Amino acid sequence: MPAKILVVDDDPNVQRLLQYTLKQEGYEVVIASDGAEGFRLWGAEAPDLILLDVMLPKLDGYQVATKIRTEEGTTGHVPIIMLTAEREVEQKVRGLRAGADDYLIKPFHPAELMARIKSLLARFAPHEAMVGRPPLGRVLALYGAKGGVGTTTIAINAAIALHRELGRKVALVDGNLQFGDHRVFLDLGLDKKSIVDIVTAPTIDQDLIRQVMVKHDSGVDLLLAPPSPETAELVTQDHMPIILEQLRTLYDYVLIDIDKRLDDINLGILETADTMFVVMTADLSCLKNVRLVLETIGHLGYSASKVQLVLNRSNAFTGINVKNAEGALKRTIDHQIVNEYRGAISALNSGAPFMFTKADSLLGRSLLDFARVVDKAPAMAAGQPALLRR
Repeated sequence: MPAKILVVDDDPNVQRLLQYTLKQEGYEVVIASDGAEGFRLWGAEAPDLILLDVMLPKLDGYQVATKIRTEEGTTGHVPIIMLTAEREVEQKVRGLRAGADDYLIKPFHPAELMARIKSLLARFAPHEAMVGRPPLGRVLALYGAKGGVGTTTIAINAAIALHRELGRKVALVDGNLQFGDHRVFLDLGLDKKSIVDIVTAPTIDQDLIRQVMVKHDSGVDLLLAPPSPETAELVTQDHMPIILEQLRTLYDYVLIDIDKRLDDINLGILETADTMFVVMTADLSCLKNVRLVLETIGHLGYSASKVQLVLNRSNAFTGINVKNAEGALKRTIDHQIVNEYRGAISALNSGAPFMFTKADSLLGRSLLDFARVVDKAPAMAAGQPALLRR
């Protein structure tokens, strides 16, 4: 999990600047606008570090630091960096006596702030965090009810949101084996390794998979589709479940973006996956396809809870609203993602996903909401056989 940092500052401009800077570094950020709220959030959120302004309404920074140190006693120690415009030595001494671990004078350079944060986090990291934790091991299949509904866009940006905003270790698999787009949409060359390097090896194990995964600048690990349609034939229906089960042991989330064919390979993927997200839009041809998919999945014996519907471009005018769509399908639409078509297409064509470059956009916030709901879903029992995950 990423370190959680509590920012206590009453200046909205400083809040925005710190939030942006910290999120760019992968930290989770909680904001308080006065001393009393800062003290309350310290107790409620259990942050890993606090950036604490001195001049605050209700309780000043010295009072907040003193109260925190009194409350935590000898059972814990959250690092505190005091922020102030005062350059006097007496102010610095007062802050340190109140319990601050470090002191920064405004304005300061972001690089200096990051260096001090990382130093304190390393110094006070709990032993459990150093040891680490086992991965969640959830496999999520994203399936487009028809071409052009935005499945790849959602897969890529949901993976980035789960990693950068929620601190999960994420693998993204391009399961459109013949005509995968991840290589293009993430601005990667044909020289990058792909799933072909795994299936043509003598044995498939964790070490091999680690060597083949491609690290994206966002921090997400990628398993790319074959570089050409003819090499896709090397990947068989037996390979995908093995690869996904290996990835499950290495990552919190494995997101696999698959095409709309329900062939043996995709059925093997769906058998292995914990959840199948059917991505759709509110138009007649798509609703027809979704209804057929739901019927097919039902005939295969999967429970209704394994399949979730994702309505993309939910606020686009198509003449069919959400209620009408749910009536036609005779089931609830589980997730809705807003329409910002130009922003999404521009991001894909530039090779820079919007969750990586414009996470604060309307579309970015909508994808983050989706990722948060997914992350809060109950976990499947570890090691449960694939056949029992239906």
